[in-house]
Amino acid sequence: MSAPLVVVDADVLGRQRTGDETYVENLLRELPKAAAGAFRLAAVTRHPGLVPAGVEPVHLPAHVQELRMAWSLPRLLARLRPALAHFQHSLPLRCPCPAVVTVHDLSFERDPGLMGRLDRLTFRLAVPRSARRAARVLAVSERTKRDLVELYGIPPGRIAVTPNGVDPAFGPGVPHEDGYLLFVGALQARKDPLAAASAAATLGRQLVVVGPRKDKALAQELERRGADLRGYVSKPELAELYRGAACLVLPSRFEGFGLPVLEALASGTPVVAGPDAALREVAGDAALYAANDDLAATIERAIAERERLRAAGFERAKMFSWAETARKTVAAYREVLGL
Repeated sequence: MSAPLVVVDADVLGRQRTGDETYVENLLRELPKAAAGAFRLAAVTRHPGLVPAGVEPVHLPAHVQELRMAWSLPRLLARLRPALAHFQHSLPLRCPCPAVVTVHDLSFERDPGLMGRLDRLTFRLAVPRSARRAARVLAVSERTKRDLVELYGIPPGRIAVTPNGVDPAFGPGVPHEDGYLLFVGALQARKDPLAAASAAATLGRQLVVVGPRKDKALAQELERRGADLRGYVSKPELAELYRGAACLVLPSRFEGFGLPVLEALASGTPVVAGPDAALREVAGDAALYAANDDLAATIERAIAERERLRAAGFERAKMFSWAETARKTVAAYREVLGL
């Protein structure tokens, strides 16, 4: 009898979707080793050439995401007949097999003003429905698990916490005390890049901003204030930007995990973050935290304490690996399939 088929929805591959794409890319790379032959693995994507070895690529073109989730993806799953399917954020309208869904954060519930009206409505319709229908929910942090329990009433036993890991591209370089300040993340209000720009101006340092321009007005204001907006950059370029920065500044008001913080720690770059629960969960004592009015002074302190923070960051980053993420994900698959 052949091994059961597990299908991962990998539509984000090759689409410059920052954290979502990083998650799928690294999970797919590690899943074959973690599964150790217990499953056959397939990835549904519009870019099959990006699927790593050990995972079967299944090509599914998509032009309108709503039609994909309502029509073409359910039809494909009915044809593939998997034992289990794994999605991010939401399940398709119909799913012919048990499903696992990864939820990254519930910012749209906790602080609705931090997201545009249409996006907020879409997420508020799709995410709770999907979390309640899924056989298992994977949360990327304990903070997200608490939110799922409190806001949606998901039983804690149906939620597995599978923290993100560090991509092997990110590692230490030569310290740059006189370098620029770095902000990494999609340009949206909840990440508060304007606070980073204000702190950079106070300190007389250049702010380099990496991430898609989700909020065009916010991007224009950052440029008006002199920030260097790089947009989406390749992974090697991002790794160099981390290594060349004097400090990563992420004054975000809400995160589900905070991958840039972890990537900066692995790169030996000091981190100053907002006092957000998920960011504290990731960085612990290896970062400094500040509200906006203390941001500039805290950045100065972080740069002055670079060597201590650099050593603490390397140790903290060792606690997070994509291999462990895959191991915990496979454990959730096994529970659903009764293996």
